[in-house]
Amino acid sequence: MSSLWNSAVGLLLVTGGLLGLSLPFGKIGTEAGVPGMVWAFVISLGAGGVLLAALLASGGRMTLTVRRLRYFVITAAVSYAFPNFLMFTAMPHLGAGYTGIMFTLSPIVTLVFSILLGVRRPNLMGIIGIVIGFLGALMVALTRGEAGQPADIFWVLVALLIPVGLAVGNIYRTIDWPDGAGPIELAIGSHLAAAAMLLAGILALHGGGAFVPLSEVPWVVAGQAASASAMFAFFFRLQAVGGPVYLSQIGYVAAAIGLFSGTLFLGEHYQLLTWAGALLIVAGVLVTTKAQARV
Repeated sequence: MSSLWNSAVGLLLVTGGLLGLSLPFGKIGTEAGVPGMVWAFVISLGAGGVLLAALLASGGRMTLTVRRLRYFVITAAVSYAFPNFLMFTAMPHLGAGYTGIMFTLSPIVTLVFSILLGVRRPNLMGIIGIVIGFLGALMVALTRGEAGQPADIFWVLVALLIPVGLAVGNIYRTIDWPDGAGPIELAIGSHLAAAAMLLAGILALHGGGAFVPLSEVPWVVAGQAASASAMFAFFFRLQAVGGPVYLSQIGYVAAAIGLFSGTLFLGEHYQLLTWAGALLIVAGVLVTTKAQARV
């Protein structure tokens, strides 16, 4: 376990794999009538609650400071509440696999923001990778979801906001990481803050009745909470070990799980252009990753 905790590659595979499980779980939940905001709440409350219980049971404690509270609130908004709400709201219209492809754009968008903010200097190979990834994203966007069921362009645009939120979060968490804070503490605080934000939104927009459909899929809810709590324990460790751009590549693993689980288990079907675009995005990510290694 200690070797995994210190291995960027191992953490990437585990974190991306657990993130990918949210796609089929979320698709099943939303098809049962659970609103997207409620499913996002399940993830944040499940992750924050389970990790907090584990921390307290092991004799640990949460340290709260003004800086940490600021970190919790901003991270909760840009990294979890906003992207997860978008993901689970768009998924019924686009499919789990198609929505998962949006994760693969996160490394490219993260690199673009890093360049614009002066965190990294652009080079020719990096620019080429960004262009390749953009062309792949354009191909995917043109297919508009599952084969034979083109979604309204509005939902495609909503889905394209997912990697933007993830990229902003990737950079913010790195540049404002509180001194002396451990990954578990940050995961707990950020997710409980996200759960509070989402709960307020749910009660304001839907009322308490929005939680009723959860009773239709109790085992899926339990599976989602368990996978989310495990994923975010590894997620913050990967942030510390690999940095923001490397972390963003969990979308590569998550998208693969989303595409294949959607196709094999959820009856989803995608056009050849969708698969080709996904491969082109992956190629763009590989080029940008190699470009970063040369900086």
